Amino acid sequence: MSIYDKASLKTIWIKPAQAERKWFVLDAAGLPLGRVASRAAAIVRGKEKIIFAPHHELGDFVIIINADKVVISGRKATQKIYYHHTGYVGGLKSITFDKLIVKHPTSPLELAIKGMLPKGPLGRKLAKNVKIYAGPQHPHAAQIPQTLGGLD
Repeated sequence: MSIYDKASLKTIWIKPAQAERKWFVLDAAGLPLGRVASRAAAIVRGKEKIIFAPHHELGDFVIIINADKVVISGRKATQKIYYHHTGYVGGLKSITFDKLIVKHPTSPLELAIKGMLPKGPLGRKLAKNVKIYAGPQHPHAAQIPQTLGGLD
């Protein structure tokens, strides 16, 4: 019997229904937008787990509070432009970061995290596992979320 028999070559996949999923709170006050978004995307995707599979939804849930207090460096507040199209001819609309953060305080973080997730049905499903709130309060106390740190 060699060490390369068929029993040792099996790959064990865990089903998404069997995965243990936790809730985490991330306070974005005073932290860079990209660092918060990349940490949240990695946790939601499940990349920090041993059981990571790129085609399964095995990640945890992330609650981001104080999204309106996220910071960006340099002159990006006035120079970064977000575009969307209305669907009509000539309907390309644009808005800068500083105007968007006043109008919709959670939108810059939502867009940054969605851009870091896979495109398609899996990415849309994973994006629903991120809950973003402009203030310090959130309605998910019943899930007993753990605090995330170390985003320096």
